[in-house]
Order: sequence, then C-alpha cells, then structure tokens
Amino acid sequence: MKLASYADGSRDGHLVVVSRDLTQAHYASGIATRLQQVLDDWGFIAPQLQDLAVQLNHGKLRHAFPFEPEKCMAPLPRPHGWAVVGADGSVRREAGQLLGAGMPLRAAAACEPALMAIAGDLHAASDTAAALDALRLLGLAVDWRLDSELLATHAAPLLVTPDELGEAWTGVRLQARLVALHNGSKLEPRDVVAAPADALVRLTRLRAQRTGQLAGVALGALDVALAPGDSLRLDLKSTDGQTSLFGAIDLDLTPPAA
Repeated sequence: MKLASYADGSRDGHLVVVSRDLTQAHYASGIATRLQQVLDDWGFIAPQLQDLAVQLNHGKLRHAFPFEPEKCMAPLPRPHGWAVVGADGSVRREAGQLLGAGMPLRAAAACEPALMAIAGDLHAASDTAAALDALRLLGLAVDWRLDSELLATHAAPLLVTPDELGEAWTGVRLQARLVALHNGSKLEPRDVVAAPADALVRLTRLRAQRTGQLAGVALGALDVALAPGDSLRLDLKSTDGQTSLFGAIDLDLTPPAA
C-alpha cells in the first residue's frame, strides 16, 4: 500500500491511502488519522489500510478523489529520529523534522538523496532477518547541506510497503533509478542499489530502535550546482525509468529578494 499525509492545518497532517498508479486517494479517517498511529499499532491497523488500498485500486470506493501531491506534507512530519548510514558505515544523526516535497529551499546547498526506511521496534544488535521482519515502509528523502551543516530534509510524498514496489524490491534491497531535472533539463540518471535492513542493523549496533525512527541509506550526493531561482525535481523510479516509486520531490530555490 501507498500512504501519504495531506496538509490539514495540523502538525501531522491527515492520513490518506493512495492508489497504485498515484491517480486516486481516500482518507483513512475511519481507521487512523495519522501515520504514527499506524506505526504504533501496525499489526491491527495495517491490514485494515491494506483492505482499503485494495478497494481503492479496484475503483470500489465511492468517496475516492484525485490524488494531488502538492497537498502533501512529509508523510511522517515529526519522526522520533532521522539517521543516515553512508556507504562506509558512518552514521549521521539529523534533524527530527521532515519537510514536504514542495516546500521551498531557502539557500543553495549540496543535495544528498537517501532511501528512507521505517521499521517497528528493534532490539539493540538486531540481525538482518529481524530488521527485514520489522521493516514497514520505504520512501525517498533528501538532505540539504551547506558547509557540512544540515539546512533541511525534504521527503517525497509517499511511504510504500516493500511488497508494493514490484520488481524494484528483491526482498532484501531496492534496485531503482534516480532521475533528476534541474531547471527542467534532465541530468544523467543514476542506477542505485540500497539495502535498508543493513542500515537498520548498523543503527541497532548503537542503540535499540523504536517505531517512528527513520533510517536512511545514502544514495550519493547529487552533482548539481544550484543558484537562487533554480528548480530541482528528484524521483526514484523503477529501473526502466517509467514508474515513480515514492512520488517526486519537486522544489524551488527561493529567488533573491527584489
């Protein structure tokens, strides 16, 4: 299933289920209103959301409406933590708030995409099998850094259960294509492989993990020079470049003041 949080004036947004083709959505109000509720009681609530997703995908929900990514906040705006694991095993602990995919960036910064993973509770020193069993949702996030200082983290609008990713998910790792548009011009696509369970295991070597904490797998910095007034669109797609897995991060760099 695919989940998003529509902005509604609250700090956490309102949970919606999104169709497989990203065209339709339905409020999850009768089941849960916030994603953290789902994570806290996954075994009971997730099957109900899955049933709703099946009905939505089959066109059986009378109150479905067109999905509008621009209305989304980050799917989990206030996680309990956000840590990114680099290719060398290093861990960066980041800010605890995620911004929606369309929130403007206030300053030119280095762009560092990451596969984002949410798991259930994990004991300290958990192994890969336990991490895979606890894995709940995957998404896309981007850290923005200026002189190594974190300025902001943006999240793509959707969090997705691994089974929804089709051939992009091998059961252990994600195989995808990172596609970027800078001021409307396509940059060279990058094929990426990311193993979220390995990142979760690495984090449990430091401490136990609780549901609502986010683990990131660094996908390598994007080599692009941004300037005020620029636009940048980032999307993780299936390896053929045709299917968006988590929706796009589509933002503008605030232009200089007049």
